[in-house]
Amino acid sequence: MKRNLLLIAILASLSLPTLVHTQEQQSSSPGSQAPAGLDGQGIKNYLLGPGDVLDVRVFGQPDLNATVEIDTDGNVSSLPFLEAPIPARCRNEKEVQRDIAKAYSKYIKNAQVSVRIAERKSRPPATVFGAVRVPTQVTMKRRVRLNELMTASGGFTERAAGTIQIWHTEPLMCPLPGEEADALPIDDTKINFQLIKLADLRAGLPQANPTIRPGDYIIVTEAEPVYMIGSVNAPQGIFLRDQLTLSRAIAMVGGVKKEAKSSDVRIYRQKPGAKDQEIISVDYAAIKKNKKPDFFLQPYDIVEVGEASFFSSGRIGPNLLGLVTGSLGSIVTSGGTNIANKVIY
Repeated sequence: MKRNLLLIAILASLSLPTLVHTQEQQSSSPGSQAPAGLDGQGIKNYLLGPGDVLDVRVFGQPDLNATVEIDTDGNVSSLPFLEAPIPARCRNEKEVQRDIAKAYSKYIKNAQVSVRIAERKSRPPATVFGAVRVPTQVTMKRRVRLNELMTASGGFTERAAGTIQIWHTEPLMCPLPGEEADALPIDDTKINFQLIKLADLRAGLPQANPTIRPGDYIIVTEAEPVYMIGSVNAPQGIFLRDQLTLSRAIAMVGGVKKEAKSSDVRIYRQKPGAKDQEIISVDYAAIKKNKKPDFFLQPYDIVEVGEASFFSSGRIGPNLLGLVTGSLGSIVTSGGTNIANKVIY
C-alpha cells in the first residue's frame, strides 16, 4: 500500500501546481463556481461513515444536545448518558435518529430527537488530473460515475492519449451486493488500478463507466509526440494516441507533397538504453496500395518523408517545364539542395 501511495503521490505532484492554480483562479474570480458541481445531487442518499459530524438535539432536554463525531468503528459513542454505542456506519441520519430516540426512551418518556449532518468528512475527495481542461478535486457525497467526473473537470484536452487510469487508495466503505471484494483492505503488494479506454467511455459502454471511490486518483494519460518532417504538406509534431499508424499520421499532416518519395519514408527511432537512433525504411506507397501492412509508430519517432531525385519520373516533367518557362535558377537551387541533403544522409 505504501509503495502504491508513493507512486500515486509522485504522479499527483506533477499536476499539483496546475490544480492549485486552477483553484486559486476559481476562488478569486467573482461569481465563479467550482467545477465539481456534483455535491448537491443525490445528497439524500448519503450514508454515514467515520469522521462525519452529527448535530443531535433532544427536544425539551437542552443538556442532552450534542455535536458528536462518528468514531473509527463507525459508531456514535459519546452521547450524554448513553453507554451503548449507536451504529452509524453505512446508515443514514434518519436511521441513527430512530436508534438514539429509542435509547433515550429508557430515561425520557416519548423522547423526540433530531439528527442533522453537520460535517461530511468520512470520504476523501477524488482527484482528476492529466489531459483534462480543469484538474480538480471532487467531494464524494454520493456514488459518482467516471463520466460525471470527466464533465466536472471540463472534458478532455487535445493531448488525451486514449486511456484513463483509475488508482484506488481506499477500500469501498459501503459496498452494494456484488461489491464485497472492493471493500476488502487494499493489498500492499499489488498495483490497484483500472485502465479505461477513452473510446469505450465515449461509446457509452457500461464497463467503461465505473463507479469512482472516494480517494481515487483519475489520471487521463497525456499523449507523447511524433514528429512529421520532410515532404509533407504541414510538417509538425502530432500526438500519439490509439495505436497511431504511419498512414494515419501522414493524413493528419495533410498528406505528402507531389514530389515526395513515398516508397522510402525514413523513421528515426531512439533505441532503448542507447544514444544512437535506429533508422527504419518504410514503403508508404506500397501501404497505400494495400501491398504491405501499415506501420505502427512509437512515441518520439521522427518521420521523414524525403523528396524524389531531380530526374525521377515524378519530377522530370515539372522540372523540364520549369526549364522551358525560364525558372532554371529556382529549379537548380531546389534540386541542388535536395542532392546535397542526400549526400549528407
